[in-house]
Amino acid sequence: MSLKEYLRDRRSLIIFFITLMIFIGGVIFFDKSIRMLKSNAEYLVTVSFLMFLIYLAIDYSIIAYHISKIKKIPKEGLDWIYSLPSPLSWEQKIYLDTINKLHENANIQIEKLINNNNESVEFLTTWVHEIKTPIAASKLIIENNLNNDNEKLLYAVEMEIEKVEDYIQRVLFYSRINDFSKDYRIDTVKIEQIVKDSIKGEASWFINKDIKLEVENLDIEVNSDYKWLKFIIKQILDNAIKYTAKGGNIKIYAKVEQKEKILCIKDNGIGIRKEDIERVFEKSFTGYNGRVKQHSTGMGLYISQKLAEKLGHYITIDSKYGSGVEVSIHFPFMSYM
Repeated sequence: MSLKEYLRDRRSLIIFFITLMIFIGGVIFFDKSIRMLKSNAEYLVTVSFLMFLIYLAIDYSIIAYHISKIKKIPKEGLDWIYSLPSPLSWEQKIYLDTINKLHENANIQIEKLINNNNESVEFLTTWVHEIKTPIAASKLIIENNLNNDNEKLLYAVEMEIEKVEDYIQRVLFYSRINDFSKDYRIDTVKIEQIVKDSIKGEASWFINKDIKLEVENLDIEVNSDYKWLKFIIKQILDNAIKYTAKGGNIKIYAKVEQKEKILCIKDNGIGIRKEDIERVFEKSFTGYNGRVKQHSTGMGLYISQKLAEKLGHYITIDSKYGSGVEVSIHFPFMSYM
């Protein structure tokens, strides 16, 4: 810090002191009632000026030394904040406290970004490994059955290809969760139509596993984004089909209650254990069923719940192990975006 910069910062104090000295000197020289020798008055003013100059010199030295210590601190990363010297005044303490709070907030934001990045890397790594399986299975089926004209074979290949499409869709929707506001449009959506479109995408699975499908009372409308809601329904259907045995049953119906509309997807599969129910929406949680199936990643319901919340909906699950699962998508009134 140069002397010129210091004097500029202290100009208010300097102006005040000079004004004060002029006032005191004027009173002494022009007020006849004050008996003081002219030499004594000049001495008093001169000493006051000298003392003020000494004060400015000491103050400047302290501040200049303080600033030089700050300038010598390496400014790499954010940890340099901990090397800042102690404040010299209450004002500096306020500034230092503010800087420390900003530093804490910055670290929190950085940690969130790192966690989000780690989640993305983890998900993409899992996805890459997952997508290899249906691709390899498709190639193996085709290679081993080049001359086989069996209809079930075609369904098997189609199912593996649908797995690939589903994994691709899942990673695309996951990657858009944080930028959701840029890619949605709320419209009046017909539940019956969106359910039919979702079922069409699962046709080969229903046929291959000989699952009976019951659809009823779907003639309702909700405010939602068609594409995102269809993805949510598909993830729930995927799980229902995956955990329902051959020849099983899946029922899809809707109901209107006092405060909300609800779309329910119910199966008679293996169900979910009581200790797993409250954790099924956690990222990467697979539970007992996932460990049994071995190909579950625990991402489908996690992504579905995240998207549902952003749309103003929410998902609940009711299940008794061994008796199937009922997944409900709730569309509360007055909460549509």
